[in-house]
Amino acid sequence: MSRRRNRSHWRTHQQDDRYFRQAKEAGYRARSAYKLLQIDERFRILRRGDAVVDLGAAPGSWSQVVAGIVGKRGRVVAVDLQPIAPIPGVTILQGDMTSPEVRRRIAEALGGPADVVLSDAAPFTTGIKLRDHVLSMELGYAALETAKALLHPGGHLVIKVFQGEDLADLIRAVKMAFHPVKLFTPQATRSESWETFIVARGFKGKNEER
Repeated sequence: MSRRRNRSHWRTHQQDDRYFRQAKEAGYRARSAYKLLQIDERFRILRRGDAVVDLGAAPGSWSQVVAGIVGKRGRVVAVDLQPIAPIPGVTILQGDMTSPEVRRRIAEALGGPADVVLSDAAPFTTGIKLRDHVLSMELGYAALETAKALLHPGGHLVIKVFQGEDLADLIRAVKMAFHPVKLFTPQATRSESWETFIVARGFKGKNEER
C-alpha cells in the first residue's frame, strides 16, 4: 500500500472511530481519554482533591480527564519528553521520567506525596513486535520506580503495557509493591491493539514490599 493510501486509510479509520469523534466533540486532545475514563469507572482510582502524576502525558488527554475529576483542590503534573500545550489546572514538565532531576521537579510541583501515578507512555514503535514489547517493559519498570518514589502508602498506579512474554515479570514486580493488581483492557482500546493496562491499587509503602 502506498504512503498516500496508508494516510487515506488512517484518516478514514479515525473518522469512523466513535471514540475519536466523541473525543473531538468533548474537546479532548485524543481518543485515549476514554481509556482512562473507563479505567476509572471500573476501579475508581481518581478522587476530587487528589494529587496526580501523568507520565508520558502528550498530547494531554489523560491530564484533561484528571483535571476535570480532581478539581481545583487537586494537583496534576504532566510529564513527557515531547512538549505539551498548556492545560488549565495542570503543571507541565518536559523531560525524561527516569531522570532523578525530573523526579525532583515532579515532587516539587506536587508539594507532597502523590495519590495516583498514571503512565500512558509508549515507545516509538519499530514494527518489530518483540522489540516494541521489550521497550514497553522498560517504560513500565520506569513508571513503577517513579511511582514508588512519589506515592504515599495506599496510592494507586496505572501503567500501559504491550502484551508479551515479559509482562508476567513486570506484574510480579508491581505486586511486590501494590495490592490488589489487575490487568484491564478498556473498551476504547482498538481491537487490533496489543496494549493493556496494569491497574495497581494500595501501594504498600517504600519499606513494605513483600
